[in-house]
Amino acid sequence: MKKKENQEEHQINIELPEDIAEGVYANLAMIAHSNSEFVLDFIRLMPGIPKAKVKARVILTPEHAQRLLHALEDNIRKYEETFGEIRQSGEPVPFPMNFGGPIGEA
Repeated sequence: MKKKENQEEHQINIELPEDIAEGVYANLAMIAHSNSEFVLDFIRLMPGIPKAKVKARVILTPEHAQRLLHALEDNIRKYEETFGEIRQSGEPVPFPMNFGGPIGEA
């Protein structure tokens, strides 16, 4: 009984509003960082259109950025175990662009 009570104390109730649940398509990510945060810009780049829009920006602490990295690695491993290796297209990306801060590579 004590273990169940302890688990309930650590549960987080996460609400997903309908407009956020629809998601946003992005096919490019730009990452910048400072000493205190990582900025992830998710961009939709359309073929033949020279202008692209940032569709979402997520700002993380370095600790949370590292947790995201490990979670992505774990999920990619599980995906590849189920569906096979993810292959890169080999197409060059016509970026990077500097948005006024230090540049990381995505």
